[in-house]
Amino acid sequence: MAYIDGFVIAAPTANKEKFLEHARHMDSIFIEFGALRVMEAWGDDVPDGKLTDFKRAVQAKDDETVVFSWVEWPDKATRDAAMEKFRNDPRMNDPANNPAPFDGKRMIFGGFVPALELKK
Repeated sequence: MAYIDGFVIAAPTANKEKFLEHARHMDSIFIEFGALRVMEAWGDDVPDGKLTDFKRAVQAKDDETVVFSWVEWPDKATRDAAMEKFRNDPRMNDPANNPAPFDGKRMIFGGFVPALELKK
């Protein structure tokens, strides 16, 4: 059964291209390690909520855009093996060559088991 990793971050709006360059590099590693698909979605219609919302979840500032991303894996075992590879891969542990163009401390993320899927 598929497994999904989801991420929400606040990226500087002025650095969209720098973010996408960083994402291309990192996402290609996800694919190399067995991901089926990676999606990076740049916020377009992210409203303020009454109690909570995406912006508050990542403490987005006025000059930042919320990015919603996910990685689709064929199963949790593939994902877990990939995460172990990430921890030991020098491409992941060398921020000097590919620094994150956002504050990773404000990123929220988690792993999810699909519960329902509808297709056309």
